[in-house]
Amino acid sequence: MSSPEQTTAIVDAATDPARSPRSLREAWLALAGLSAVFLFEMLDNSILNVALPTIGRELHASTTALQWVTGAYAVVFGGLMLAFGAVADRFGRRRTMLIGLALLGVASLATAFVSTAEQLIAVRAATGVAAAMTTPGSMALAFRLFGADGLRVRAITLISTVGLVGLAIGPTAGGLVLAVAPWQVLLLVNVPVAVLAMIGIRFGIAADAADELHRDPVDVAGAVLGTAAIVLALVAPTLFVDAGTGSWVPWAVTAAAVPAAVLFVLRERSARHPLLDLRLVARPLVSSGLAFKAATGLATAGLGYLVTLQLQLDWGWSPALAAVGMLPQVVVLIAGGSLVSPFVERVGLERAAAISAAAVVGGLAVYSLLGRFGYVWVALALVLVAAGMRVVGVAAGTNVLRGLPKERTTIGAALVDTASEVTSGIGIAVTGTVLAALFTGDLAASHWTARQTAEFQQAATVAGLTLTVVAALLVGWGIIRGRSAPITADDSDSSAGRDDSPGAEADAPRAAQHAG
Repeated sequence: MSSPEQTTAIVDAATDPARSPRSLREAWLALAGLSAVFLFEMLDNSILNVALPTIGRELHASTTALQWVTGAYAVVFGGLMLAFGAVADRFGRRRTMLIGLALLGVASLATAFVSTAEQLIAVRAATGVAAAMTTPGSMALAFRLFGADGLRVRAITLISTVGLVGLAIGPTAGGLVLAVAPWQVLLLVNVPVAVLAMIGIRFGIAADAADELHRDPVDVAGAVLGTAAIVLALVAPTLFVDAGTGSWVPWAVTAAAVPAAVLFVLRERSARHPLLDLRLVARPLVSSGLAFKAATGLATAGLGYLVTLQLQLDWGWSPALAAVGMLPQVVVLIAGGSLVSPFVERVGLERAAAISAAAVVGGLAVYSLLGRFGYVWVALALVLVAAGMRVVGVAAGTNVLRGLPKERTTIGAALVDTASEVTSGIGIAVTGTVLAALFTGDLAASHWTARQTAEFQQAATVAGLTLTVVAALLVGWGIIRGRSAPITADDSDSSAGRDDSPGAEADAPRAAQHAG
C-alpha cells in the first residue's frame, strides 16, 4: 500500500516531464503498467500452446490452421513493429500504447465469441497488431521515464523479469486452467492484464513532451516495403519446417523477401522523410547493440529447436521429463535478474552487452561440440545461453536507445525486437534446412534407427556450428563497431540525457543506485 507522499510523487512525475523519478519505488505505478505489457507478450503464446490440441478438437481445426493460430500473431507482431515504432515517435508513445492496450482488451474479449478456427486466427492477428503497438513502447517508455542509466537498467531488468516469470509459468498455469475451465479463459486473461497496464501507464507516465516527438510525415512506402520484407522473412522459416526444402513455396517466399528488403533500404536512403533513418542505425552504439541482439536471436532459436528434438526424439524423454530438463535455463532466466545491475555497474553497458552476447554464442558452441555426450553438456549450454540472454536483452537494448535521439526511442526499441524476431526465424530455418538435408526418414517417428540417430547428431553439429560461426561474426562486428569511433558532439547532443564525459558511464549507474 503506497503512502500519500508516494502517490503525490507519482502524480508529480507524471504531470511534470522535466522531473525524473529518483528511484524505482517512486515510479511503481508506471513500472506496474509497463511490466503488465511485457507479461502479456511473454505469456500470450506460451500459455496458448498448451491449449492447441483442445482448440483443434473443439474447432475442428486442421494442423495448418492450428499452426496459424500462433503463427498469425507472430508474423503480424514482427511485421508491424517498425511501422508502429515510427508512428509512436511521431504521435506519442503513451498514446499509441494506450490505443494498443484498448485493442488488446477488445480482441481478447472477442475470443469468447469464436466458433471457427478462421475466427480465432483473425483474433490472433488483431492481438498481434496490439502487441506491435505496445511491446516496443514498454522499453522506450521505461527508458525515458528515468534520466540515469543505472535506473534505466534496473527498470528494464524488472520489467523483463516479470515477463520471464510469465513465460516460465505459462505452460503450467495453462494446463491447470484447462483442467477446470474452457480454453477461451487462457486468452480472456489478457483483459485484466490490459486494464492494469492502461491504469499504470495513464496515471504513472506523463504524456510525451513536444520536443520528444518529431513531426516528419509518415513514410508510407517505406512502411509497406519494410513490413513486407519482415513478414516474408518471418513466414519463410515456418514454410521450410512445414513444407520442407523440396517444396518451391518456402524458396519463393525467401526469394521475395530479398528484393523487398533491398527496395526498403533504397527507399529509406532516398526518401526525404524516411521511416527509418539509416544514418541512425549506423551509429556505433545502435549498430553494435543490434548486432548483439541478432547474434543472440540466432543462437537461442537454434539451440532451443535442437535441444527440444534431442531430448524428446533422440533420447526418448517424455514431454514432462523434457520440461524438467529445460529447468536450468528457466532458473537462470528468472533468478539471474538480481545480478544484471551489479554486473552492468561493474563492467559498463558496452562491455556487458558484448560479454553476454559472447556467452550466448559460447553456449551454442558447447552444445554443438559436446551436447551428444550427455545431459551435463546440454545443461551447461542452457545455463550459458540463459545467463547471456538475461544481460544482453537489457544492456544491448539500453545501448541502442542511448545511441538514438530522444525523439526516436520507440523505433529504436522496435528495431531491437525486430532484430530478435527475424534472426530467431532465420536460426530455425537454417536448423530445419540442415536437418532436412542430412536426416532421412520421418523426424517425428517415435523410434529412430541407429543410422537416424547418427544423422541427427551430425545435423545438430553442422547446424549448431554454422549458427555459432555466424553469431560469433556478429558479436565480433558488434564489438568492433562499438569501439570504431569516438563519441562526437553530434552523438552527445542527440542522445537522450547522455553524459559522454570521461568516466560518466561508469559513475552514472553508481549514482543512480544511491538515488534508488
